[in-house]
Amino acid sequence: MKLLSQIAIILIISYIGDTVSNLLSLPIPGNVLGMAILLACLGAGVIKVEMVDRVSKLMLDNLSFFFIPVTVGLITLMDLLHGKWLAIVIICLFSTVVTMVSTGLTVQLLGRKLNK
Repeated sequence: MKLLSQIAIILIISYIGDTVSNLLSLPIPGNVLGMAILLACLGAGVIKVEMVDRVSKLMLDNLSFFFIPVTVGLITLMDLLHGKWLAIVIICLFSTVVTMVSTGLTVQLLGRKLNK
């Protein structure tokens, strides 16, 4: 499948997630809901992995570019964030450790189940 059609699939699902989130006033962001919809479609076989694999690899290869707008946004809020850097760093470190531990435990649990 061509790259543009794969991008279209991702964008359509993202749009559906945004629309559902806005229409139902859900506390879940539309992009997160879109990812859940994509996961459900992939799991159900409605969308085959081959239909989004090329654009997924492209996005993962260029993931660092997606952080540029966030960084620029933080730079514009320097006055607001002044004096709160220690708390921000502690929260980032804590969330990183929690993510690494939960990922490790999940991999170990799945590894044990698959080896049985």
